[in-house]
Amino acid sequence: MIESGFSGFAWQAKPWKLNQPFLDGRTKCRMKLSQFISANIENILVEWDIFARSLFPASPPPPPHVLRDHAREILLEIIADLDRPQTTKQQKKKSEDQDLENIDKESPAAVHGTLRQASGFNLTQLTAEYRALRSTVFRLWLPHIESGTQESSTDMMRFNEAMDQALAESVVTYSENSDRTRDTFLAILGHDLRSPLSTMSMAGQFLIRSSVGTEATQQIGARVVRSAVNMTSMINDLLEYARTQLGEGIPLTLGMVDLHDVCQAARDDTQAAYPDCPFALETSGDLAGLFDGPRLQQLFSNLLNNAAQYRDATHPVTLSVHGHADSITAQVRNLGPVIPKQSLQAIFDPLVQLSVTPGEQQGAPSSSLGLGLFIAREITSAHGGTITAASNQETGTVFTVELPRVRPV
Repeated sequence: MIESGFSGFAWQAKPWKLNQPFLDGRTKCRMKLSQFISANIENILVEWDIFARSLFPASPPPPPHVLRDHAREILLEIIADLDRPQTTKQQKKKSEDQDLENIDKESPAAVHGTLRQASGFNLTQLTAEYRALRSTVFRLWLPHIESGTQESSTDMMRFNEAMDQALAESVVTYSENSDRTRDTFLAILGHDLRSPLSTMSMAGQFLIRSSVGTEATQQIGARVVRSAVNMTSMINDLLEYARTQLGEGIPLTLGMVDLHDVCQAARDDTQAAYPDCPFALETSGDLAGLFDGPRLQQLFSNLLNNAAQYRDATHPVTLSVHGHADSITAQVRNLGPVIPKQSLQAIFDPLVQLSVTPGEQQGAPSSSLGLGLFIAREITSAHGGTITAASNQETGTVFTVELPRVRPV
């Protein structure tokens, strides 16, 4: 039994003989590593198969062609890389220029990462394959070379570089496909939840009717309605997040809109979710512009929800909107815990939530995924505007949205 030492994996290596001229282990050869791999590639691939099969101890392994996948092509690319002339300057540039954003998505290693993700391998198993392959090649080659020579040292360095590049390509495509699968699932989940949520909302509206039941049933109905509002906000954010991650961006349907009406609707929605929170709406100037009204209502609802969660219980949340010649400025303000500067830098990133001490947060979060502010930024950017955040003890936490009346082309 050969112990791999890789994440607890072990595999039974099948005895085999090296191809000529490597039969005599007492004879040290000077053949390059690329020639060694080429002459013994089939035997190396057999050990790849054995190790890949060991990654499925509790279930039948995939067919042989799935286990091997692009292993031969990966080794052939490594051989070609080893045989390619390379100066010291080129080697240094190669080791420093790891531009993983622009890797060749059609390379054997990249395709291997895609197929391993589709076959149910996890990332630990994918990287373990490369560690096992590296170990196999060195274990078989090193006893047959003159150690300490410049040529053998260069071969080892070049081989490690090529292996690292192949691993990076596989990991990038594996991760991209894993993310795409997750985001597609989230989009489908968010879409499918809308129908039962609509039923829940209608049931709540029915229960709050005075002609239906008692005061107790009306209170229950009001809770159902508030929960439906919160869940609707969460699902909308989830769908928008999935859309942005799938590369579609935030679609807009532009028309002449009065932001006074939009902000009033956002205030009413948030008031339903936070009935104990006082909200103030202040407007001035001309608030008409070429906007997507529902999107901006979602933007301001997200900002008001966030402010209601972190406000001081003794002060209202204020939404003030002012029209200028070519733009409109909106600010959402709350007095509460000061947001540290380091948190302000990441506050609009997805899946980020502010850390609070017990008793600071008012009510339940409107989005357990921390997507509200991210969606607000994306909607603002889609309109050609900007959104910023500031927080201090004197003025509280203020989110400022600047929107051009007409989106720049």
